[in-house]
Amino acid sequence: MRGWIAVDPEVMGGKPVVAGTRITVEEILRRLAAGETPEEVLAAYPRLTPEALRAALLYAAEALGAEVVYPYPDRAA
Repeated sequence: MRGWIAVDPEVMGGKPVVAGTRITVEEILRRLAAGETPEEVLAAYPRLTPEALRAALLYAAEALGAEVVYPYPDRAA
């Protein structure tokens, strides 16, 4: 899935986008979270492919997976 997502300060303020487009990973996630199906997202963005959509989801999952949480021992969970 590498190569599908690009980060460039000159494109969409440096937000991750599907390479060669201005379609942000954030927009894809927002649409899916709002209840759109993958097919509806693909129809809304003809340049988006099923592989690119999956790459956006993988990018988001990997970004969250790399997040580091530092627990505060004196705080209750």
